[in-house]
Amino acid sequence: MEAIRIENLTRTFRETTAVDRLTFSVAEGELFGLVGPDGAGKTTVMRLLTAILDPTAGDAWVAGYHSVRESEEIKRSIGYMSQRFGLYADLTVLENLNFYADIYGVPRRNRSDSIDRLLAFSHLEPFRRRLAGNLSGGMKQKLGLACTLIHTPKVLFLDEPTNGVDPVSRRDFWQILHQLVRDGVTIFVSTSYLDEAERCVRLALINRGRLLALGTPNEVKTLMRDTILELRTTDPRRAAAILRSGLPDCTVGLFGDRVHVASRDLSLTQVRAGVMLNGAGIGVSDTRTVAPTLADVFISVLAHEEGGVRHG
Repeated sequence: MEAIRIENLTRTFRETTAVDRLTFSVAEGELFGLVGPDGAGKTTVMRLLTAILDPTAGDAWVAGYHSVRESEEIKRSIGYMSQRFGLYADLTVLENLNFYADIYGVPRRNRSDSIDRLLAFSHLEPFRRRLAGNLSGGMKQKLGLACTLIHTPKVLFLDEPTNGVDPVSRRDFWQILHQLVRDGVTIFVSTSYLDEAERCVRLALINRGRLLALGTPNEVKTLMRDTILELRTTDPRRAAAILRSGLPDCTVGLFGDRVHVASRDLSLTQVRAGVMLNGAGIGVSDTRTVAPTLADVFISVLAHEEGGVRHG
């Protein structure tokens, strides 16, 4: 069964096409990722699917309801955590949960049991009396998620939920998401973290509102036709800048102390890269070929965008 289905979904704002004829579906109980650079249209897709915006053209169904004709039914069936989810800093954790329970019309009779379960589930039980404004960034995101889940939605929409959150809190947040999937919740999440996209069952890569790639993380990686040359250097940031300038036919990515160069002609690229970096006085401590990461694919697909959808 499909939890989400979109067909030729399009949204324009005056002369700008934010979402351009998107078509794909998400199965019930699936953890689906929407990946793309800033301005790719991720938030607009979220607002269309949550019935906040109407499409200019095309159709979308969520939990079996049409996003325009049955928008109120959709809003009762989903949870939506936007990038600026509205926690109230001067209310405690418990008061925020009760506030959202009132908004969603959760009966008071069984509310305390639901709140206790969500507090335990999100590891916020020790902080139920703490003001939301005094929580850490990661704890605020967990509280936002708990508030979004207070009415037991069938489909959960999360718009870059871990943006700006520390790595440990990001890991904990994703553990909670995987538990929700095991409980049968469908999750549609946008993220700018490519390591997080690896955790999704399937993902869609979009840019300028258009679908560029669709499939499992491993399927999307097979779209990489180039070979990845990894270099460890004494000055990776400057090395990446030099290689981007000197190897216009390659795509170059910076990954901490490593530089990835995607090339069709590995031998020639390795020689050219060595000459350029040596000439700039940058030492190379290690050179090897590696399997592509999603980040490599992301950089390559965007750099060589040809307009067609690539299915894994």
